[in-house]
Amino acid sequence: MGTVVDGNSARTNSGKEKRQWIYAKKPGGKLYNYRQWVGYSLLLFLFIAPFIKINGNPFLMFNIIERKFSIFGSVFYPQDLHIFVFGMLIMMVGIVLFTAVYGRVWCGWTCPQTIFMELIFRRIEYLIEGDWIQQRKLNEGPDSDARAWKKVLKHTIFLAISFFISNIFLAYIIGVDALYKIMTDPVDQHIIGFASIIVFTLAFYAVFAYVREIVCTTLCPYGRLQGVLLDEKSLTVAYDVNRGEPRGKLKKNDTEQGDCIDCKLCIHVCPTGIDIRNGTQLECVNCTACIDACDTVMDKIGKPKRLIGFYSMDDLSEEGKTGKKNNTRAIAYSAILVVLTIVFGFLLFSRSEIDGRLLRATGSSYQLREDGKVSNLYTLELLNKSGKDIKFDIESVDDRINVQMVNNIHDLKKEGSAKLSFFLLMDKGEIAQYKQNVKVNIISDGKVKETLKTTFIAPPSKK
Repeated sequence: MGTVVDGNSARTNSGKEKRQWIYAKKPGGKLYNYRQWVGYSLLLFLFIAPFIKINGNPFLMFNIIERKFSIFGSVFYPQDLHIFVFGMLIMMVGIVLFTAVYGRVWCGWTCPQTIFMELIFRRIEYLIEGDWIQQRKLNEGPDSDARAWKKVLKHTIFLAISFFISNIFLAYIIGVDALYKIMTDPVDQHIIGFASIIVFTLAFYAVFAYVREIVCTTLCPYGRLQGVLLDEKSLTVAYDVNRGEPRGKLKKNDTEQGDCIDCKLCIHVCPTGIDIRNGTQLECVNCTACIDACDTVMDKIGKPKRLIGFYSMDDLSEEGKTGKKNNTRAIAYSAILVVLTIVFGFLLFSRSEIDGRLLRATGSSYQLREDGKVSNLYTLELLNKSGKDIKFDIESVDDRINVQMVNNIHDLKKEGSAKLSFFLLMDKGEIAQYKQNVKVNIISDGKVKETLKTTFIAPPSKK
């Protein structure tokens, strides 16, 4: 069975695709420099964010195990699920909006997979094994001590970086304090923690050492969705076929030839191994490496830049160049995103520091007291979401109703909870109906932190 090779990909005669290892040429250029600034800034933030604390709480933590999340120092619990629902909606609409308008800019510029792969692991590969031609010769050449040492060095560094990333990843889940205990305590006290670090290390190592671009081209669902999200107005990395074709080797005084000289540099620098000249493809992550490579060639042959650039399909068509631009889709997505952001902000800033659940005591009824008052017994569960120890009191909103505590609890520990009971008392002469709605305030530091509703039952007074 033979193999026909086109660029960096391979297809067998049976029609089944066979993976061929991609050797991407080392990129360079203005856009690549911009991408490095963005990528390394995001990496710096990624590495330091788990260690930042606000009011004793992690700046960012997503503890799925304990169902506790910390965002900007505010701790969220399962009771705050509605806030996360809106947050997820905003994220989804944001992804749709930016993809519809700017294509897969996320994939090429801010996705952790791309940043780690292109700005860390592949650069280490360039440093140890050389550029793409040297890498190909090394892998396809005979076994030697030099080759073995290079491979051992590269994969040892890959494993070390993967170990570091796995610890950072775990810090986002369990917090740096818990991670420090895993690192300093005896191994037998944190078997699951050590096992998690090992599993994450091997997973990251496998992704960046072997799986690589398959994450973007096959495994990532977002890449599969781009065909649905993109339209003729979306900006993507594209080849100006009208200007570039017919392509061919550079010839003097050839007025019929396009600007593309078929140097194939756009293919060689592509981290997913595609030919951007074949049109929009789901494997393209908009990394702009092909733009830099093509601009360099255009400079050398005295042609205008951006033979490959950020274009919409309308930009590259004669109808689109003369037609009226329609941004209805982008405007609609933007409006939805603004509304969701406003609602999310309201929910976030109006969120109470104390969460409570107030219920009438099970199986209890009203009690008639000798002093002429009627009492109802209640149970109250409180959860401290403030991130600090607090003191609280319970007061009735209605001045006619008094609160009498059964268990004298007035303290809530950080991230702690309390279960207590109390009576609501009301003069029999003030009762106008058998069942009425009442409200109770939870007060801390002189401020109402939460208002809870319940019912008060008692026989109405006879006047």
